[in-house]
Amino acid sequence: MKKKILSVLMAGALCSTLLAGCGGTKEAPTGNSSAADNAATAADDNTLTVWCWDPAFNINAMNEAAKVYQKDHPDFKLNVVETPWPDLQTKINTAGAAGDLSTLPDVFLMQDNAFWKNQISFPEVFADLSATKAFDFTQFAPGKLAYSTVNNVNYGVPFDNGTVIAAYRTDILEQAGYTVADLTDIDWNRYMEIGKDVLAKTGKPLLSSMANESDIIMIMLQSTGASLFDDKGDPSIVGNETLKKALETYKELKESGVMVLVNDWDQYITTMNAESVAGTINGCWIMGSIRAAEDQSGKWAVTNLPKLAGIGEQSNYSNNGGSSWAVNADSKKKDLAVDFLAKTFAGSTELYDNILPSGALATWLPAGGTSAYSEKVEFFGGQEVYSLLTDFASKTPKNNTGVYYYEARDAVAAAATNILAGADVDSELKTVEDTVNFAMGK
Repeated sequence: MKKKILSVLMAGALCSTLLAGCGGTKEAPTGNSSAADNAATAADDNTLTVWCWDPAFNINAMNEAAKVYQKDHPDFKLNVVETPWPDLQTKINTAGAAGDLSTLPDVFLMQDNAFWKNQISFPEVFADLSATKAFDFTQFAPGKLAYSTVNNVNYGVPFDNGTVIAAYRTDILEQAGYTVADLTDIDWNRYMEIGKDVLAKTGKPLLSSMANESDIIMIMLQSTGASLFDDKGDPSIVGNETLKKALETYKELKESGVMVLVNDWDQYITTMNAESVAGTINGCWIMGSIRAAEDQSGKWAVTNLPKLAGIGEQSNYSNNGGSSWAVNADSKKKDLAVDFLAKTFAGSTELYDNILPSGALATWLPAGGTSAYSEKVEFFGGQEVYSLLTDFASKTPKNNTGVYYYEARDAVAAAATNILAGADVDSELKTVEDTVNFAMGK
């Protein structure tokens, strides 16, 4: 079974880059992240080696964390090695399969949706952070914490906030006679009513999304507290009424013209920056791309997403993307790694204030109470966006990602494409479950 999961892990690394957290698509040479590199710092008891990706986001956050920690630990040093997510996944696969964890760093970043798969496949790699008593995990958003919690044991320190936002062009809404308040705390039925009216009056769809992707469907699913897998990790697809309703809603969005599908990521971003749509729904990290159009400052506003009425938890909150920090269980400096993470990413409002300008929004709830998080953001019409998103994260339902999450979401994406072409929803759900069972070797 481990060989089966290993092959799936390697495939998943290639198809999940877009969900690597903010800036996850930026890849660069890995540098010297081999056992020799680890050995170079192993002799220094005050130096930790960290693997993560994206210099402007994750690496910047780690370096800022080092500055905070150094105030009370002046001899502390951090060796951050830029390692793109697919490379990091491959290195974990290799080390875990060989049973030689000396090639791994002291701390590494893990995609949230891949956490369960990796921990279950290679449990010897991940330090049990619950046992250390160094963390108060109740201070993290429950929906975020669930990604790195396996069998009620915490193996990760939650980092970036992937809570979902609905962002709208207030000037376009105004042309159609609406405000953001009209799109707050609503369900998808009302969303489509407003969307059709906005389209008729302005010619602008409310939403764009990439074809052959399932992000919107997965966002809907988690907002209800539903999953593609049950508590035992088995597929929960055939007979999943929430998933069926999400797929039907997705089809209606497309057929009504309220949602437009594009072919790739660049085209998706262009729909917002070129003003061809009136809004978007995605993880809050999308705000960085929205703000790239500086001439649109003051014309955007943020609120929560529509809920699926009449099913599940019916919340207006969900998550898309994000990552968490893990500690190598075999690290000779595990105690230092734990203390460092506990006093920074799980204990410092100063750190989260410092990394806020880079777009790194906390899921550590105390960070949301600082003056920096109460700052009014001019681009979004003077809204206190950061504190708003921290509140959203605290209300996001948990979901079970399971070991075969990426295989399942890819199968759902294929089903959605077929459904748009006229295929029967129930038949497609059967195909999705069969596909996942095959991947699982059942």
